[in-house]
Amino acid sequence: MAFSLDLASPDTRPRVPAATIPATSGEKPSLIGLDRESLATALRSLGVPERQIRMRVAQLWHWLYVRGVADFGQMANIAGTLRQALDAAYTIARPEIVEEQISVDGTRKWLFRFPARGAGRPVEIETVYIPEEGRGTLCVSSQVGCTLTCTFCHTGTQRLVRNLTPDEIVGQVMVARDRLGDFPDAATPEGGILPSEGRLVSNVVMMGMGEPLYNFDNVRAALAVVSDGEGLALSKRRITLSTSGVVPMIAPTGEDMGVGLAISLHAVRDELRDVLVPINKKYPLAQLLEACRTYPGVSNARRITFEYVMLKDVNDSLVDARELVRLLHGIPAKINLIPFNPWPGSAYECSDWDQIERFAEVVNQAGYASPIRTPRGRDIFAACGQLKSESERMKKGDRIAMESAPASELAAG
Repeated sequence: MAFSLDLASPDTRPRVPAATIPATSGEKPSLIGLDRESLATALRSLGVPERQIRMRVAQLWHWLYVRGVADFGQMANIAGTLRQALDAAYTIARPEIVEEQISVDGTRKWLFRFPARGAGRPVEIETVYIPEEGRGTLCVSSQVGCTLTCTFCHTGTQRLVRNLTPDEIVGQVMVARDRLGDFPDAATPEGGILPSEGRLVSNVVMMGMGEPLYNFDNVRAALAVVSDGEGLALSKRRITLSTSGVVPMIAPTGEDMGVGLAISLHAVRDELRDVLVPINKKYPLAQLLEACRTYPGVSNARRITFEYVMLKDVNDSLVDARELVRLLHGIPAKINLIPFNPWPGSAYECSDWDQIERFAEVVNQAGYASPIRTPRGRDIFAACGQLKSESERMKKGDRIAMESAPASELAAG
């Protein structure tokens, strides 16, 4: 998973209304990611009688999100003439899979390509699936690239291209469910909803490429579809949005989305966080933590997650640990300690494991859960902070060589 990354002022970020059917260059607009009202509008544009709209919307929703079909021709209870009209005007195709990699630990990474939008060009992003005992977490991207240069994050070295649209965000979830067999058999007439306890994709985290809160409207629209109880039906308690600290949009996230909140913290002093997470210059720690204290719905039963990457001799002292505890006083929280995942050219090294454990002990003794996150998918560059979708892909031999190199060599770039 990549850390959330910050891109532009919220006053200037693009805002796409949730009801907009996204237009593509030379491509049919997609019905994926639309709310029911927008699906109704699409059906009206094809001349469907008003008395049938509600029924047809329900049918489309069922086929798209319960059965997971990617072809109008499979929608058996919709008249053939309407299926043909839908196929001529719209698409429900999945994102193109350019590459699928499977780690030795079972982690999967997909490189997706989306068609050009407007005057733009086709773009690529990465999505990661992490299997764990009793759960499976999908790390979803919200933007193509990033404009900030968070110094520990590989994604931050790739420039921002554009925001992802609701269909592109939801499409990542649907492809993952396709590839993992999480949809019921669409060909079975009585096929039903897969029981939630049997799902391989049980959790979604908006922690992939990009800063979700600088693509607020599209992320909100996409998560509304993902969490809808009559479709993909992922509980909002199983969805977490990670932000680097776009303070003005934190309260609206709780009010409008109602999902779990994670903060990419990584430092306990403004002067250091200004370097590691540059948005801190705009929204310093005091403002960020106050927004967390007042986050709608936060409680001991629904804690905020603080992500803290462990950088050797940078932010990993016991003084830092005690200051972290002081800063978070009064906030229902847990702290994920993340061993730094190396990438070519990085100036940092991962903290020594003994030091990470000592840091965790200080935090634990203060009453905060502080699990040390086991690195996953390092061999396929799918770990935290490693996602990057530029066309120049690292060759497998180069990845293996990097994994076996001493940390001092990696830091030298």
